[in-house]
Amino acid sequence: MRPTPTHRYPSLDRELGLAVWVKHENHQPVGAFKVRGGVNLVARLSAKQRAAGVIAASTGNHGQSVAFAARLFGVRAIVAVPEGANPTKVQAMRDLGAGVVFRGRSYDEARLWVEEEAARRGYRYIPGRNEPDLIAGVGTLTLEMLESQPELDVLFVPVGGGSGAAGAAVVAKALRPGIRVVGVQAEGAPAAYLSWKQRRPVEAPARTFAEGLATGVPFELPQRILRALLDDFVLVSDAEIQAAIRLYLEHTHNLARERGRLRWRRLRRTRTGCAASAWASC
Repeated sequence: MRPTPTHRYPSLDRELGLAVWVKHENHQPVGAFKVRGGVNLVARLSAKQRAAGVIAASTGNHGQSVAFAARLFGVRAIVAVPEGANPTKVQAMRDLGAGVVFRGRSYDEARLWVEEEAARRGYRYIPGRNEPDLIAGVGTLTLEMLESQPELDVLFVPVGGGSGAAGAAVVAKALRPGIRVVGVQAEGAPAAYLSWKQRRPVEAPARTFAEGLATGVPFELPQRILRALLDDFVLVSDAEIQAAIRLYLEHTHNLARERGRLRWRRLRRTRTGCAASAWASC
């Protein structure tokens, strides 16, 4: 896959009082960093696994990653999504050739169905987080960023289940042991944050409009990596995330959307400030 752009914006520097570089993963074919993990994992499947097909649960981005990679390598893909999933992302998965089924009211309910279906039918189950090949794939994002800007002091990484932050921490600490890696999670879905803070698995309700971060359970492999390598972890409110999306649009001319036009109209009426950590979560 082609490297995505890394840009600096003087007006954003001035707004935040920092020298800020933005890694534009929204320029990926599916608009999100997770496609890196899907391509790496499906590329490494055996012939038997490819013939069986793959299955995953997703609220959208992981499913698009799996669908994109499966189409690239000629593999059948099934993605289970919760009822009420973002219709734009559902259509994108279908457009990429995946079969989409609706199961449960949340990501975690869809995930449980997928695990049972994979065991029954022999599909290669691709969990969104507890997969070394996914973490290695998404880690290439940080590799590109540090190759482009080797003097960075701090990386802010959004966290849902934690695979992206885990990949970032592994790469950053291997190349630049002194760099700080900070995870940022929605306070309405704090399972990964609480698990990292308490150093034990903690489940928590997922009540946030940021559906890509709406995970209610921790995942063992990312948590093990984050406990060892993550320097700090912060929570941000939905209001801060909305303000951050506006700031991101105003200064970089890129729109990070979660639920389409209705949410954007609501966002336009939000005139709050934005902390640096909240901006970074976009």
